[in-house]
Amino acid sequence: MLQYLHEVIKRKDLMIYLVTSGLKAQHRNSYLGYFWWLLDPLLGVGIYYFLMVILLGRGDNPGYGGFLVVGMIVWRWLSSTVNASAKSIVRQAGIISKVYLPKSIFPLGTAISQLINFFFGLIIIFIYIIASRTAVGINLVWLPLIILVQFLFLVSISMIVAYLCVFVRDIDNIIGHVMRLWFYASPVIWEGSRLAGTKYAWLVKINPMSAILTSYRNILLYNSAPELKKLALIGLFSLILMVILFYFYHRYEHKIIKAL
Repeated sequence: MLQYLHEVIKRKDLMIYLVTSGLKAQHRNSYLGYFWWLLDPLLGVGIYYFLMVILLGRGDNPGYGGFLVVGMIVWRWLSSTVNASAKSIVRQAGIISKVYLPKSIFPLGTAISQLINFFFGLIIIFIYIIASRTAVGINLVWLPLIILVQFLFLVSISMIVAYLCVFVRDIDNIIGHVMRLWFYASPVIWEGSRLAGTKYAWLVKINPMSAILTSYRNILLYNSAPELKKLALIGLFSLILMVILFYFYHRYEHKIIKAL
């Protein structure tokens, strides 16, 4: 196990290549190029603002714009990471069949590239904060911790879906439906308090993204502390799951070569 982790670390040059090539490939042939890193999350926010506020008349809260901006950009990080990770190993079948590489390096590289994308989304959030004159206080120091917890959470999910997709190639189609269901079950475009006292309140309690989204909004919009206890549980669970997954890859990744 330790030798396997050492092998992953030793391949840092390949990791850097996977991250940079993954970032370049996203908008390589597009007219606007890297400007899409800013435009894409902005368009997503605009579409849901039009749907929720103008068409459906929801989001009557004066601060709903900021609520939606944070929710959509944080969710976009989750969604893009999971979707990109699904094929991260399968896409590299040619390399894997010729050279021995720790297979976990591929979903890990995908997760890191999407983390960099998320930083461009943060620019949109801070532009909104400045334009709306939202007061940001000392609780902003918790931002790196929240990002770290979500990153660990996403790495563990990425490693799972990347491995499964090798053996069940249609799983990326299933993931699309699962992500859509998860989106509407999370307080991305609606406030979690709306379910308080209802029979669906448990959806918010067991959903890790509820605590993560609330924590981002607390420090960025409401100048209050994040949900530290829940973040600690999510982070600890993600770390334990990552250790288990690295061991699993070490023990069973030889099956990947046979499946490819």
